[in-house]
Amino acid sequence: MLDHDTLLTSAARTLRLESKAVADVAADLDASFAEACKLILATEGRVIVTGMGKSGHIASKIAATLASTGTPAFFVHPGEASHGDMGMITVRDTVLALSNSGTTPELLTLLPLLKRLGVRLVSMTGRRDSTLAEASDVHIHVGVAEEACPLDLAPTSSTTAALAMGDALAIALLESRGFTEEDFAFSHPGGALGKRLLLRVEDLMVKGNDIPMVSSSATLAEALMEITAKGLGMTVVAEQGKLLGIFTDGDLRRALEERPDINSVPIQSLMTVGAKTLPAGHLAAEAMHIMEQSRITSIVVMDGDAIAGVVHLMALLRAGIN
Repeated sequence: MLDHDTLLTSAARTLRLESKAVADVAADLDASFAEACKLILATEGRVIVTGMGKSGHIASKIAATLASTGTPAFFVHPGEASHGDMGMITVRDTVLALSNSGTTPELLTLLPLLKRLGVRLVSMTGRRDSTLAEASDVHIHVGVAEEACPLDLAPTSSTTAALAMGDALAIALLESRGFTEEDFAFSHPGGALGKRLLLRVEDLMVKGNDIPMVSSSATLAEALMEITAKGLGMTVVAEQGKLLGIFTDGDLRRALEERPDINSVPIQSLMTVGAKTLPAGHLAAEAMHIMEQSRITSIVVMDGDAIAGVVHLMALLRAGIN
């Protein structure tokens, strides 16, 4: 087994070579990249990404990245395409084919079929003069000087360069489409990002009779009973549906320092005026940001001038907003 220092040296060499490979393909970018973007943007159907072996694994990841960033795409295995999956490709699609050598037999077998369909072909290869590159409508060069594999055999630097170019393509298309965070969230509704971007305060607020609320004429004792009953650590102070202020646990602690008569002191004299509010349609993530910045645990949600509800910090945390 290699010793500690030798293992670290090996890792550093691999990372250095793969970093150089990415830097080299970035320096080699030319008009063909922009042409590929324009061709894909004009595609009426989907981008069919294909590749064999290690290139196939990279192609699958690129397809997933494209699909999640606004460019409809899916992966087709070239071997399966020769045995029925060609039916998944239509004349409205564009094919993105990956092959470091540009001579992968399974991909070359598909070329006559793609040409017959009239499908546009974009390729990523390490050789500009390869069969696949020359047969393509647009070719993006992703050639590397050296694989990180010390035998210069296992695809390492070349697959890293292709993966990075696929990401570059996806992001350029994303920016061209004006793809937004909310668009991205629709592709990821089950994850934390989807929750953060899609949930709105109206989805998480308490409303109706669950809103802790007292009138301006209520006493401190009555406000305490409302806070206890509703369990949010605060109550809204309102008159005829109009927000006047809020009374919180913090206000209570400050008020008790003066030892008031809780049965007679009016809540209006103790409440906080100018409570933080948000319209019902605002994102829950924005409510979380305001709470963090203001060091508060509740925000009153408004529908115009009317009180629509109250959203509490715990409701945001339970929903995965953080």
